[in-house]
Parts: sequence; structure tokens; C-alpha cells
Amino acid sequence: MPPQMTAPAAGGQATHNMQGIAVPASSVNPPLFFAKTRRHTLKEKAVSFASSLTGGSQNQDVFELRKSDILASVMVKFSGTLVVTGGTTNVSMRWPYDLLRAKFTANGASNVINAGGSQLKVREVMKRGDFNDRGVSQSLRGATVNQGSLASAAESWGVGAGASAIAAGSYNVELYWIVPVAEDEIDLSGGVFLATSTADLTLSLDWLPMNQLFSGGSATNVALTGTTTVVSKKFSIPIGTDGEIVIPDLSVFHSIISTRSTDIQNGKNEIRVLGQGGGKSLLRSWFQVWSGAGTAASPLAMNATNFGEQAWRYGNNETPDVFPDGQYLRELNERHFCCDIGGQWGFGCHDFASELEFRDAVDMSTTSDLRLLVDIPAGVSLTTPAIEYVTETIYTAGAAA
Repeated sequence: MPPQMTAPAAGGQATHNMQGIAVPASSVNPPLFFAKTRRHTLKEKAVSFASSLTGGSQNQDVFELRKSDILASVMVKFSGTLVVTGGTTNVSMRWPYDLLRAKFTANGASNVINAGGSQLKVREVMKRGDFNDRGVSQSLRGATVNQGSLASAAESWGVGAGASAIAAGSYNVELYWIVPVAEDEIDLSGGVFLATSTADLTLSLDWLPMNQLFSGGSATNVALTGTTTVVSKKFSIPIGTDGEIVIPDLSVFHSIISTRSTDIQNGKNEIRVLGQGGGKSLLRSWFQVWSGAGTAASPLAMNATNFGEQAWRYGNNETPDVFPDGQYLRELNERHFCCDIGGQWGFGCHDFASELEFRDAVDMSTTSDLRLLVDIPAGVSLTTPAIEYVTETIYTAGAAA
């Protein structure tokens, strides 16, 4: 995707629009940049966390990242203790990863990233086929699984997702999420230029209330305390032979946006994808169908029982990909991502980037009225169902977010 050119600056020097920031065109030299840049991993900030059923929930932490280098990604680490007192409690399937929802804005572009924690965890698996959870034991819905948990061996959930009758006690919790600012940390497509006083970058972490994570049983309280640490991965900006800064092509933003809709039921559903527009390319879209009320809600496993034909469509009736049933999509996703994302967590993904994104990415300016086709057979029991889907796109800096 070519960078946008602006009118020549004073002295006849043309400039590039780098995500709303003008820089001299002579500074854009990807080969020289990648030959000279150096990776910097920096602790941005650490803050305390405290949330409980009886003492009130922690709602949000906001971080303004330091203005230096080119930002590639942010890791959020939570380390703490879960304490159940007075009896047993039940655990929502939102635990542990949907404890967090990350929102990221950059240089006037709001909503660059706005997604739940589990959606970010599965995206990391999708992007990196060499990163998988095979051999990592975790408990989901009362069963021990060794693949498909999305967990790493360094993590500790404390208690299992969807577990019931968790006994009173103290449980260690160690969780990690990656906020992928750049689509790719090798070519830095979508990375954010921060080496200017006009850069404006904010990471907001929204925390799910404890009463949406734990409920029922005889426990008198459930409390989670600890520390949230934000660590950035950045790349230095080298200086060229003439004293100019040297940067790669940063003319696009990388966006991950999740949407929740209750407009879903048994039968063939067409879910219109929000946020379409010119200048955007769709890399992948992944989704879950949730059923159940409150903390009892859980995602439907992606299999042939719960899901019939799965597809995506645009225009009047153009349907490029049709998968026979949920089990087929689950198998295909596992082949692409080396992880069973459709099993316990129930994710399904229409992927256009894992094999060759420049060939397969969907141009959203020529695929009007794009929607997801989700077929749920009549025999599947649904209670207050909802679909949560994510779109991952890259778009030019001047396009609407």
C-alpha cells in the first residue's frame, strides 16, 4: 500500500503523511532503517490492581506511552492473587482472559484497537503459527485440556474457566496479553511513529467487574489483587548519512475492532460487518456465539452439531468461501494456526492473511455490504444468544477508522 504524498514543504522537499504526521520523504528508507534500527523493550508503567465482589470493582487504567522510537506492540502483564472466602463460587467462561479489554488510540485515530482479552489472545495464535498451547494443561468447563486453551506455560489462571464450586482459598494468577500495534513486527506495517512532540498515544485497559466473572455458591467474597505492568516493544530511529532520520513506510494503521450483536438466532444468520470503508483491507475476521445468561454464558463449541454452513458474503449474493459446517472450519483453522481455537473457546475465523495476505486480503472498498454467514441448526439450544466478532484491517492514515 503506497504512502500518501503531500504538497512539497518549504524548500521543495516533498513529505510523507505518516499516520497524520508529516515527515520528509527523504527519510523514508526501509532498507537502511532495518539495517540500522535496534529493538528496545521498555517497562512503561506498573500500577496496583484491586477488585472484589464486596469492595467494588476496578474499572479502568489509562496509560500514555512515552514518545520515543517506533511502537510495534505492547505487552500487558497481570500478576496477583485471587482469594475466595467464606465458601465456594462459580467461575464464568469470561475468566481469565476477558478480565481485560484493551483500547488503543494513536495520533488522532480513535479506536485503532478495541478488543477483549480472549480476542487478543487468539489473534496472537493466529498471527504466529509457531506459538501454540500444545502440552499446556488448563481447566475449561471442568475438563483438563492440553491444547486449545490459548494459555502459555508461564501463565497461571488460578482457577479454571467455567469451573463450578471453587473452594475457598488463595490462588496465584499470572496473565499476559499482547496488544499488536503493528500488524507485523518484522516489516512494522502499522507501527506508530512516536519520535515527535505531536504524537498522541493512549492505551486504556478496561477491567470486567468481578460479579461478571464469579457468582453463586456460598462464598462471601471473591477478591483479585495484584499489579498490572505495561511493557512496550519499540524500534529505534537511526540517523542517515546526511543527518536525517530514517524510518520505514508507516503510512497505514493496523486496526482490531470487536463488535457484539444480539441479532442472531437458530437458522441462517447474515451479520453485517461494521466499519467498512474505502482504503481498508480485511486481513481476518473471527467470532464466537455466546449462549446463556450472565455468568452462566459460554461460547458454543465450533463443531458440526452447533454450526452448519459457515461463509462470508458481499454485494447482492457474492459468496467466495463456503465451509460445509463448523467442524470443517475448526479443522481448517487448526491447520492454519496450529491451535484448536474452535474447541473449548468456540472461535471460528475467516482468514485472509496466514498464507499470503497481499493475495488474499479483502479490499473493503470493492466488497460492499460485507457480512458473515453463520448457520446454527434448529436443534441447538440458545438462551439470550449473542455473536461477538472481530475485524482486523489495515488502512491508510487518511481513511476512516
